Amino acid sequence: METSAAMDIEEQPSPNNNNNNLKRFGLKNSIQTNFGDDYVFQIIPKDDWSSMAVSLSTNTVKLYSPEKGQYYGECKGHYATINQIMFSDASNSHVLSSCSSDGTIRAWDTRTFQQISSINAGPSQEVFSFSFGGPGGNLIAAGCKSQILFWDWRNKKQIACLEESHVDDVTQVHFVHEEQSKLISTSVDGLICAFDTTGDINDDDHLESVINVGTSIAKVGIFGDNCQKLWCLTHIETLGIWDWKNGTNEVNFSDARGLASESWNLDQVDYFVDCHYSKEAEKLWVIGGTNAGALGYFPVNDKGQATIGGAEAILEGGHTDVVRSVLPMSRFHGGSAPSSVSSGIFGWTGGEDGRLCCWLSDDSTQINQSWIASSMIMKPEKTRKKKRHHPY
Repeated sequence: METSAAMDIEEQPSPNNNNNNLKRFGLKNSIQTNFGDDYVFQIIPKDDWSSMAVSLSTNTVKLYSPEKGQYYGECKGHYATINQIMFSDASNSHVLSSCSSDGTIRAWDTRTFQQISSINAGPSQEVFSFSFGGPGGNLIAAGCKSQILFWDWRNKKQIACLEESHVDDVTQVHFVHEEQSKLISTSVDGLICAFDTTGDINDDDHLESVINVGTSIAKVGIFGDNCQKLWCLTHIETLGIWDWKNGTNEVNFSDARGLASESWNLDQVDYFVDCHYSKEAEKLWVIGGTNAGALGYFPVNDKGQATIGGAEAILEGGHTDVVRSVLPMSRFHGGSAPSSVSSGIFGWTGGEDGRLCCWLSDDSTQINQSWIASSMIMKPEKTRKKKRHHPY
């Protein structure tokens, strides 16, 4: 039985930060769970923030309250690694979808935790990423090995297969939020492709542009005015900023880890977890971590002299291993939770130590001067290998 305890906050000194205005907050209570040695892969919020979904290395997805940490239930049915999870839009907000290396995309009713539909990509396929969109909003695109497959989600019928644009595993597919007919794909082959999905989709007529990053791509995100910019993290921990519409590179940080490591007093940054963009602040952060579990939010300046600035938020003391997912709830650091839900919570993180950590912020002072927190520890400390794992 998974239970939550009340949060008890204790202010502590902050010896490891360059900014004298930074504060830390230790969380003295914890949640008891049964994660055991599970990895936490991804944490995502429901549209109204009434729950958050957490994918685990046991091929299950668990649902929790992002405000109190209360456990709701789990969705179980995949028999291989879950590579991505996503809630549907507000009209079907109770539906959670997931894709897996078992070759399926499944939909779950989070009110009953039961599977309600499934799409099979075919024998020996693995689905690494998926996205909903298209001109009428009725398409599902999926990255499956070196192919991009399309279905009409209304009848689960496959309508297209792009198999000439990439020559290696497709790690990400994204329909562009502001232009739903546009699809961005990335791959281990180092290419970022942009497609127009209007009409009968094929490689010859619908591939609009190709960007060659030159190395295996781990994760991308679309941001900025008119969704024209794209950040790109690679498997060798470099960071690039591109204009995906005209294919130009605006910034390339080939030594991103070194620049981030120089921007705080903790151990060197060993890897990057994600990037987050705040529309309100018009600001992009790259989130770097250490093998011991500390995290930093490093601001990325892609205008004028490109720089990775000093850490503006530091999450230390919660994890003991590589962090795999960050769910920000503060709107100033890429989150969008309403104040009635966030109630001083900075966000949640999950990692390879099997912990799901809740971080608190002090909202009584200026937003960029009052971070950070300790964790809700969900299992006792245990010595683990300090080696990063790279499933797509």
